[in-house]
Amino acid sequence: MSRAPRVTVVGEALVDLVIAPDGTVVAKLGGAPFNTARAAARLDAPVTFVGALSTDRFGSMLAAQLEADDVNAVSARTDLPTTLSAAELDESGAASYHFYIEGTSAPSLPPSDAGAVEPGILFTGGLALGLQPMADSVLGIIDEADDSILVVVDVNCRPKIVADRDAYLVTVRRALARADVVKVSDEDLEYIHPGADSIDAARRLLDNGPKVVLVTAGGAGTSIVTTDGVVEVPVGKLAAPVVDTIGAGDTFGGALVAWWHGAGLGRNGMTHDALVRAVRAAHAAAAVVVTRQGADPPHRADLPEDWN
Repeated sequence: MSRAPRVTVVGEALVDLVIAPDGTVVAKLGGAPFNTARAAARLDAPVTFVGALSTDRFGSMLAAQLEADDVNAVSARTDLPTTLSAAELDESGAASYHFYIEGTSAPSLPPSDAGAVEPGILFTGGLALGLQPMADSVLGIIDEADDSILVVVDVNCRPKIVADRDAYLVTVRRALARADVVKVSDEDLEYIHPGADSIDAARRLLDNGPKVVLVTAGGAGTSIVTTDGVVEVPVGKLAAPVVDTIGAGDTFGGALVAWWHGAGLGRNGMTHDALVRAVRAAHAAAAVVVTRQGADPPHRADLPEDWN
């Protein structure tokens, strides 16, 4: 009997120390793939998270949150302390990050059995492509993914954690070689192809293998870039003021794959109409999370009835 399609998210779980402009510090559970997994599950997708979690209190909190959001966690438990990031907010709510990585849990994800990845959608990116041995473990999973699996990579560059830019870009290109959909921000593209126009840089990423590159630019909208051309999808008006942008991109990614799964689409479903609808759905979910403190993705009930 064949297994039902799922969304499998591979990567880091950590704790964000959110520092407000007045110096107030609040600990929030995070990590881009962790947030993405939760966002997809809250939008009714069946989700499995693969990552390394500490046995410390923060690690137990991360595991409990995954369970609360109905995410199936296939986690390597370690006695290393939980990885931390400091997310400093400016007056507009935008966050800049500093990471505390050495000797911590997230990078320690060991090589995994790629055959354990469920049919459906495989999502990865962020620190998962920049830290060892996790990066090699992630590449192994991508390389061995069944041909039926839709692979989505959110590049989500973190230059502050990259010790060797050239080696990091080799890892990114290896991941993109099997990717079907790539999500990048304009800042990611500037790091990968300095000085290039963002759309030209996105077209260069298509040369690595993916069918679609989604270029996100916050409130300016998203560009869908394929070999057939570029489609601009604007962002709608927010229902409430921005509190902070933590988890906005992750919620976008989680909503994108949740919508794709809910529509019953796979690798062969990337039509113009489907891509536009998926991006609009992702915008709608991200528009909710920016009105909340920290990465608190919306549930399905928080979105319009016609969301999917």
